[in-house]
Formats: sequence, C-alpha cells, structure tokens
Amino acid sequence: MRFAFFLLLLPTAALADDFALLADDRLLTQGEVHELTQRPVVEFYDGGQSRYAADGAYSYTYQRGGTAHGQFKIASQGVICIAYNNGRSRCDTFVWSHGRLVMLTEKGGRFAIRP
Repeated sequence: MRFAFFLLLLPTAALADDFALLADDRLLTQGEVHELTQRPVVEFYDGGQSRYAADGAYSYTYQRGGTAHGQFKIASQGVICIAYNNGRSRCDTFVWSHGRLVMLTEKGGRFAIRP
C-alpha cells in the first residue's frame, strides 16, 4: 500500500524550484541528500530528531516525546518525500545557508540542522 502511495506521490513531488529559497541558499545535490539520510540521526535545533533507515523507514521524534513513523523516498533534485503511517505526507528539501544545513518545507518553514 505504501509503495503504491509513493508511485502516486513522486510524479507530483515538489521540485526544488518550488521551495522558498533565499538568495544565498545552495541546494544539496541528490548525492549529498543520500549522505544526509545515512546519518544515525538528523537533529534539529528545536530538539526534534529525524531518522532515515536504509529500508526506507522514517521516524521523527518530537522534543517533548512522541514519534511519528512513515516511509521516505528521495525524489528528483534531492527532494525527500515522506508518507506517514497516519495518512499524511510531505516533501522537504535541504540547503546550505550561511554555513548551516537547513531543511525547507513545502509550506515555507526553515529548520536548521545541528552539525
């Protein structure tokens, strides 16, 4: 079922051009995004933590507890699309901005990632 969802999601996945980039943002390459997803944990400054598994499993643990689970795929231009187990989905992209790695959401959110 999740695989079928990704077949529907990927053709309509946001392209990196669809995100609100700042003048000095540099998009990560698809290879750099693959490297990012191989980290044991991607930690945000707000205390949240993303985990990307080799089998496509994804989890996000909130600062105050609780975890959302789903599956992820790396789409064109290094965009990561996540299908959550609760039926929701979203796509994100990553940039280097002023010396920091930052995740951009489709809705315009910018979340700096700890080194």
